Amino acid sequence: MANTSLRFKTNYAVSSKIEPFYKGGKVQISKDEQYIFCTCGSRVNVLEISTGKIVHFFCASLCEDFTKHFRALLLKQWDWRHASCTRSWRAIHTVPVASMTFDSTSTLLATGGCDGTIKLWDVVKQYCTHNLKGSSGVVHLVQFHPDISRLQLFSSSLDCGIRMWDLRSSQCVCVLQSHYSSVTSLSFSADGGTMVSSGRDKICTVWDLKTRQAKRTVPVYEAVEGVVLLPKDSDLSQLGVKSKDLHFITAGSKGILRVWDASTGRCVYTQKAPSTLSSATEEAEEQDDSPFSLTHLFYLPTSHRVATVTAEHNILLYQLPGLTTQQQFVGYSDEVLDVKFLGKNDSHIVVATNSSQLKVFELLTNSCQILFGHTDTVLTLDVFKKGFVFASCGKDRSVRVWQMDSDSGQVSCVAQGTSHTNAVGSISCSRMKASFVVTGSQDCTVKVWDLPPDLSSGDVCQLTPRTTEKAHDKDINSVAVSPNDKLLASGSQDRTAKLWSLTGEGNVSLLGVFRGHRRGVWSVIFSPVDQVLASSSADGTTKMWSLQDFSCLKTFEGHDASVLKCIFVSRGTQLLTSGSDGLVKLWTIKTNECVKTLDAHQDKVWGLHASRKDDKMVTASADSNITVWADVTEAELAEEQAKQEDQILKQQELSNLLHEKKYLKALGLAISLDQPHTTLTVIKAIRSGEDRCELLENTLLKLRVDQKESLLRFCVVWNTNARNCQDAQAVLQVLLTHLPPEELLQYQGARTHLEGLIPYTERHMQRIGRLLQASMFLNYMWQKMRVAGAPTRWEIVCKGPSRESNRGLLAVRRER
Repeated sequence: MANTSLRFKTNYAVSSKIEPFYKGGKVQISKDEQYIFCTCGSRVNVLEISTGKIVHFFCASLCEDFTKHFRALLLKQWDWRHASCTRSWRAIHTVPVASMTFDSTSTLLATGGCDGTIKLWDVVKQYCTHNLKGSSGVVHLVQFHPDISRLQLFSSSLDCGIRMWDLRSSQCVCVLQSHYSSVTSLSFSADGGTMVSSGRDKICTVWDLKTRQAKRTVPVYEAVEGVVLLPKDSDLSQLGVKSKDLHFITAGSKGILRVWDASTGRCVYTQKAPSTLSSATEEAEEQDDSPFSLTHLFYLPTSHRVATVTAEHNILLYQLPGLTTQQQFVGYSDEVLDVKFLGKNDSHIVVATNSSQLKVFELLTNSCQILFGHTDTVLTLDVFKKGFVFASCGKDRSVRVWQMDSDSGQVSCVAQGTSHTNAVGSISCSRMKASFVVTGSQDCTVKVWDLPPDLSSGDVCQLTPRTTEKAHDKDINSVAVSPNDKLLASGSQDRTAKLWSLTGEGNVSLLGVFRGHRRGVWSVIFSPVDQVLASSSADGTTKMWSLQDFSCLKTFEGHDASVLKCIFVSRGTQLLTSGSDGLVKLWTIKTNECVKTLDAHQDKVWGLHASRKDDKMVTASADSNITVWADVTEAELAEEQAKQEDQILKQQELSNLLHEKKYLKALGLAISLDQPHTTLTVIKAIRSGEDRCELLENTLLKLRVDQKESLLRFCVVWNTNARNCQDAQAVLQVLLTHLPPEELLQYQGARTHLEGLIPYTERHMQRIGRLLQASMFLNYMWQKMRVAGAPTRWEIVCKGPSRESNRGLLAVRRER
């Protein structure tokens, strides 16, 4: 069936993971602009921007030495690098804390409570310095003036006013009234004399902090969540900034960044939005929870970048002066439906989630490209042979073809087609070259789509199906094209898989039906080398079928739930399957044996794909986790061989030491091998010589504490065997005689070991007692026994002793 010299895979190990790290809430960026702090449930994750990896996490929230409010009304200060709580104190607030912020020196902390009060804390001296009252309702925004010498604090609450507090007098010096909805963000100019505020009332207000008056109110026509003033000393002509006047960026419900002139109130730049985003934004503009809206906006002065956070939990970094996308991080992917390797040397993966957007991750940095195109959930993917072109389909009843630029890694849509009348749930690409794709839909039809010969023309090509075939009676869950592009397989909810002929004229003709599954078929796949087809089903089995007579060749049973995906690996000699039980199983086809079960997911594993070099695989699950696995068969084999070689060398060294009677070194080496039988051999060798008790005692007492611990553990093993119990008891006698009980009880597992010794020791004592009784009886019998046929004492007396008999009797008496 396969090359006999091919080595089967035995194990995979997790190489990397893409996990949820942000599920909404507060986001902050460190002062050195190296880390992003974001909340994920009860955890705070620390994301390193350069690598995209979670480097730290802890259960807390907010700023350089993070502080968190709990419903217990406690504030906790954390050293996030060591994930340790350095201080905890009562917040004094009578209700939970709603907002907090540090000043520019990270020495003052302001907390705004749901009771309308604001409290200031000296973090260094650890006491409350101010208690500011006067706000109405929940204080949802507190922010220090960046010039700490001014000692000013700004806050906003339910009355939508912006209060300016003078911290010297602890008084509210004024209330800036302009907004009639929640104030979401404040930004200050470099000289500290101008402030811009944004709100959900679709306006931004420019304030003169000297006169404490509004200089201009700018209508922005969207609910604004973040506003940032741009620096004056930078060339931002690419953003339409042509004067030295103040300009600011807004981010809000429309999901795009816009630049405004603060002096004229005119929009000078609008970020280009993807076509699907712009069309969907118009429909969702009035919704407060639009998935396209932006929820946070930051300016990073050191690297001259702008960071935004979307309602779909994506974090995007843009480089000024052109607002070009530099990095994108996906904080939460919801349910992951499919995943495929992509790019040169499988450097990327493309992921379909419970969203209309596709995500392309670079595995090295976890940076992500978000692809807009589909208007509804993308259900599945497939990649062409070379790995730079892939196809997708979804609930929007469309199919799209995407191409990755081999140099830049940028992905763009090059072709699309819509012809199905229901959701498209399966797709397969041609295997020889990028010439066609096949789709299967919930409308029970299979369609073949021809691709244009040149996909890099720059325009999105409109696809039309070459042929349409009514294939099944229920939803089609999977389609697969054979390695030679001449056959097509389809699997359906009607519990059957079918084999079709793909002719050059575009006709699709039925060749046969595979019947045997008891429930719907989730996946079908052709073997890369043999004329067989594998199918997986909701009945928990994976079957292999002959393409010649459509008979079932093998059945693989092991999953406790539906088998959602199956793929061939090891040149068609092994199978990988994934199921609703969250498990991935590796099967050897020849023996029907499950070689390995991989457990890294908590929910259905929808996505399963192997790299082109067959040295990696990737799995994606409904638990939002994407796991990249590396084939560690060769590494484990090399490690095992190295271990065996090391054991052989140590065994030889042990033999040499025993021959040279260097018992202490021999015993230490035997213990280091962690082999009780080998150690027992050394003990027997010590006890076989002269002065064995003294030699054993001197040798054992020179051992280290950890070696004595191991020796005690070995004694438990030896003591279970009657042949070795004397050696075990001899070792125990030395340990119990020369070591105090307090020291023995400090040994790891000492109590368990001693308890394990008691029953077998009692059994050995009983056995020895029975042997002693038997030996005493034998001695008694020997004492009383006489030679058969010998004359009794009375006969000797009556007949009279002869000279020879007297000598014999005398000899017997002497012996006695």
